[in-house]
Amino acid sequence: MTANGWLQIGFYLLAVFLVTKPLGGFMARVFNREKTFLDPVLRPIERLVYRLTGVNEAREMRWTEYTVSMLLFSGVSMALLYLIERTQRWLPFNPQKFGSVDPALAFGTAASFTTNTNWQAYSGESTMSYFTQMAGLAYHNFVSAAVGIVLAIVVIRGIAKKETDKLGNFWVDTTRCLLWILLPVCAVGSLVLVSQGVVQNLKPYTAAQLIQPYTIQVTSGDGSTKPETVTQQVIAQGPVASQESIKEFGTNGGGFFNANSAHPFENPTPFSNFFETLLIFAIPSGLTYTLGRMTGSQRHGWAVWGAMAFLFLAGVATAYWAEAKGNSLLTGTNQQASESQPGGNMEGKEVRFGVASTALFAAVTTDASCGAVNGMHDSFTPLGGIVPLVNIMLGEVVFGGAGAGLYGVFLFIVLAVFIAGLMVGRTPEYLGKKIEAYDVKMAMLAVLIVPFTILAFSAIAVVKPYGTAGISNLGPHGLSQILYAYTSSAGNNGSAFAGLSVNTVWYNTTTAAAQLLGRFFMIIPIMAIAGSLAGKKTAPESAGTFPVTGALFSGLLVATIVIVGALTFFPALSLGPVLEHLLMNAGKVF
Repeated sequence: MTANGWLQIGFYLLAVFLVTKPLGGFMARVFNREKTFLDPVLRPIERLVYRLTGVNEAREMRWTEYTVSMLLFSGVSMALLYLIERTQRWLPFNPQKFGSVDPALAFGTAASFTTNTNWQAYSGESTMSYFTQMAGLAYHNFVSAAVGIVLAIVVIRGIAKKETDKLGNFWVDTTRCLLWILLPVCAVGSLVLVSQGVVQNLKPYTAAQLIQPYTIQVTSGDGSTKPETVTQQVIAQGPVASQESIKEFGTNGGGFFNANSAHPFENPTPFSNFFETLLIFAIPSGLTYTLGRMTGSQRHGWAVWGAMAFLFLAGVATAYWAEAKGNSLLTGTNQQASESQPGGNMEGKEVRFGVASTALFAAVTTDASCGAVNGMHDSFTPLGGIVPLVNIMLGEVVFGGAGAGLYGVFLFIVLAVFIAGLMVGRTPEYLGKKIEAYDVKMAMLAVLIVPFTILAFSAIAVVKPYGTAGISNLGPHGLSQILYAYTSSAGNNGSAFAGLSVNTVWYNTTTAAAQLLGRFFMIIPIMAIAGSLAGKKTAPESAGTFPVTGALFSGLLVATIVIVGALTFFPALSLGPVLEHLLMNAGKVF
């Protein structure tokens, strides 16, 4: 580890802190229908949208209607993406003449992008046309992020309102989120990325002639091999920058290229790497300030932010330490940082980023439900690789996804104040609202859905040949690959260990099922809690009220998150990365 590495991590967290208040305050104004500097331009567009779609912007919905509207919108959007993929050979903007996407892969991809997971069992540059990338995938990057954000806003309204069953209008909230927040930031962000060298065009791929042709052995259908001389390289390109900005800002994660943010056309410079990681945390961090502003308890918002920041630092420090330490089996190899080399475990990492930036990116992208990567997690050391895995298993509530992080941590807040109420023998209260049996039952239902999905699918995959056929390593590392795949899917993250072959009927269908369960079956009980809280009276604080605005609450929240995650997944982690680490120290690798 180096001072430069720690400086990068510290400077990043400072930048996240500085962007939290202005962005969070702006989001509060947008969803409270307060005046903003963008109103003169965007209000006429907003009114036109409502006029064309027949939306009454003054009409509010109950939590049930809001949820049904969200589910119908997501279902229709998923069907549309599936249709685009299956018919892309006949659609425009397909200069490479790509054929239609296989049905199982198309279904898995449609479910993935609808749920903000962006799990990719394909190479984007060799599978998806420009039209599919723009009208299908990029569209879902915007609307799936907007859905997550507005659901978080509904939860905040449920806390803030009293004695009402009205929580806003799904169509109005989504429209305002797209027009005021996502589109303006991504338009500017795309220009910033273009300035760094990120590609943005609609040209066919370029065939470059090699200065030094080389020969490879090609295997024919009958199993024989013959030499073939390679004289050119095909350079993939396309509308990358416009997709890259929303990919990060909307915590989506799906890359235009298979290498994702390790590709120089997606992430060419150290500044673009920093900018992309900042975009990932911007909305999740800002929403903690929005929570405080809209509920009238800004100290509570900062207490939640503090708990998230603590867990983030613990994770990134562990990953950085493990990767900087290197591999103990590479005896005789200089793994120390120096002026000429970054040191540590550089396998699967880009030299232009090094160990610190890669560990930071891995922690950020799995703390949030993003899934973008600038290095391959499969190549991390066992303890370095356990950090991204645990981050997702904790529910991606360490800042988390766009909206999903806030309504995810809300579940743990409910459990934390419930535990505090049990300790003092009083009915638990949260910002003046009494947390009752119904609320705790719904919270536990939402918390248990993701672990059940992960462990059930993983258990089947590790004992069936159609599951184990995809692993590239035996032993505990192979278990980690399977466990990570379903953890990433159910947690709506989308990143992968990169060592598992998942473009099969089994993995395409089961990961899609895990993504749909992890997204929508978790949302329904959360919305039920929001509706329940909105209908309650506000109780004044008393001497027995547990404060949710200080370090004590932050500590209890951290403990609740860690204990629930540790107790649920510790056996699986013990058989995977923990066992692999012990065997590595004993001289065995997989």
